[in-house]
Amino acid sequence: MRVLCFGSANLDHVYKVNHFTVPGETQGCLEYTVKCGGKGVNQAIAMSLAGNETYFAGIIGNDGTLLKDALVGKNVNIYLKISNKPTGHAIIEVDQSGQNHILLYGGTNKEIDFEYIDEVLSHFSTGDVVVLQNEINNVPYIIDRCYEKEMKIFFNAAPYDESIQNYPIEKVTWLVVNETESAALSGEENYEKMLQVLKQKYPHTNILFTMGKDGSRVLTNNEDVKVEAMKVNAIDTTGAGDTYIGYFVKGILEGFSLVESANLATKASAIAVTRFGAVDSIPSYDEVK
Repeated sequence: MRVLCFGSANLDHVYKVNHFTVPGETQGCLEYTVKCGGKGVNQAIAMSLAGNETYFAGIIGNDGTLLKDALVGKNVNIYLKISNKPTGHAIIEVDQSGQNHILLYGGTNKEIDFEYIDEVLSHFSTGDVVVLQNEINNVPYIIDRCYEKEMKIFFNAAPYDESIQNYPIEKVTWLVVNETESAALSGEENYEKMLQVLKQKYPHTNILFTMGKDGSRVLTNNEDVKVEAMKVNAIDTTGAGDTYIGYFVKGILEGFSLVESANLATKASAIAVTRFGAVDSIPSYDEVK
């Protein structure tokens, strides 16, 4: 079974700082690096390292060679389109505890048109899997086309904006959300109420709810599973959620139980937060085992 990650490709400008910069403040950074990122690239590489036959579709600029090389180097098959516009990028502050603040510039990630989507999807069919995020444009169109082709759809509703309320989420196989996205989609603040509202709104969609240090929750029509987070010395949480999704997809496609899939993903993301960077922090399947 093939997995298509249709998503964003970003160049991450990462600044390690003592604390998050506040309005009116200027502070020097402790370290600066340029890394490959974007939720699409991160998730594609995580799925490939987990052992899935993975494909990536997205648009980069002429300045995005680093991203192409990273995908190919991690055995991801690519349907890349090259644009004359700048590649999407992120400005990331990482503080001493490993938490991050991220500012995104969409760039070429916002140039996904219907023609390109149709061309990419012509290579995929019933039973294949597509993994989507909200860092590219025309996500609803991709969901509709994949639903028509009877593909399994994983949608990570991040980063959240109000337009997601109008997405055809009822056609999605798995909705992946964290506390922020769950609260926005449900209008609730309590975890239990969040999940209750989401399941009522999307009764045919499975819910994967990641809660950071509080672990994760998996909710289907037949099961309700909670898995505790692992206690590790976190130095950078960038890409941890993307790593979790990549390995959770692996578990589901391998026919693992929900508990086994969530445990696999939890271990992978626990390793990721002990390393600096997004793509560079993602572990191999052998490491996770």
